[in-house]
Amino acid sequence: MHGVLAALLPLGLFGGPARPPQPPVKAPVVLFPAFHFTKLLVTVRDQTTARDCPRSGTFQDWFQNDQPSRFSQVCQDRLLTLRYRHDPSVPMSARFSEQPGVTVELMDYGSTASAPYYQAMYQRLERAGYRRDKDIRVAGYDARLTPDMGGFLERTRDLIEDTYRDNGNRPVHLVGHSNGPLYAQYLITHSSQAWRDRYIHGFTPIAGNMPGQGAMYSLLFTGQNVRDFGYPTTRENALSSALMYRSVPSTYMSAADPAIFGDREVVIHDSSTGRSYTPRDYPRLFADARLRTALRLADHYIGFVKFADRRSFPNVDVYGERGSGLPTDVGARLDDLTVGQIADPDGFIYRDGDGNQEDITNTAIRVWRAMRCHHFSLTDNPGVEHGQLPNDPALLDRLVTNLHRPRTHCS
Repeated sequence: MHGVLAALLPLGLFGGPARPPQPPVKAPVVLFPAFHFTKLLVTVRDQTTARDCPRSGTFQDWFQNDQPSRFSQVCQDRLLTLRYRHDPSVPMSARFSEQPGVTVELMDYGSTASAPYYQAMYQRLERAGYRRDKDIRVAGYDARLTPDMGGFLERTRDLIEDTYRDNGNRPVHLVGHSNGPLYAQYLITHSSQAWRDRYIHGFTPIAGNMPGQGAMYSLLFTGQNVRDFGYPTTRENALSSALMYRSVPSTYMSAADPAIFGDREVVIHDSSTGRSYTPRDYPRLFADARLRTALRLADHYIGFVKFADRRSFPNVDVYGERGSGLPTDVGARLDDLTVGQIADPDGFIYRDGDGNQEDITNTAIRVWRAMRCHHFSLTDNPGVEHGQLPNDPALLDRLVTNLHRPRTHCS
């Protein structure tokens, strides 16, 4: 009798036809790119801010930008420098404005074309059955701005909800690289748990810059060019770039937070006085450099994206990735505290990291191990450089595996 039943069951004679095993459902992906990895289009009409620059025209701003422009790097810096009006009666996010005659817009928003750096990720996902701009989408942002500005929250929620609906009401997996996880974390923690439970499958921060990094402090004095992340080689460019970084709130949001870093690294050494400054010393640094406005912005934006206290845990499944074992610039020895210095590679201050972000930054999310219910992991990738992490084959294989995992359901 048992043999007869065993033969009949596969034919579906008891309980209907047999169903073949179903492949696991894969989560759609929304990517949050790194700092200045989103393509921006800058339109200039009758500007008078920089009189030695073209009065009108357009240029693009993004890492590895290959589009020629009549606007020199110095002109681009000057026109992308934000204006700040100190008015305590106005919310901080509303005190910033573009230069007169300048407008900035996100190019190809939502599309993979908006962040071309991530071709290896898109291609790996395509081999796993994904389609660009259908179940791979990109939540781009203006990297000068913090996630409380520029309509980021509303725009990104809409993108995630649309991606959910357009893919059969499947919860969406958020993937972020470098500064991108700051924006994803802000979105997660500024959305209700009910919204997360409905729309979010999980979160993969790749070298997420949650507590900031020490090297951002030196950019206030030396600048850095977005196109290749190289340091300016002329004083004119160093001045235009440093002033641009001083004007934008994301510089301070991305700088090492003393609540996490304390005095564990030196970020600026002033050779003219012999004085060294750690993240904890930033108020003294800005006072000594006579950067009154910078101090106001720093006080508001350093540590702006909360993540380390229990109330700021993401409370979604997290599959973190980081690099390690590479010398990483965390600060600089400067001649003095004047703006527009040409960076001296021999003056950089190093510690272990992924070549861009230090170990303190890349391990900070370990506090999320204390999430009450949701999965947490942080995988180390020794010797894989920061920019190569989202292209690393082993990391991408893990990402594809995790996209097929069922999410944790917490009561």
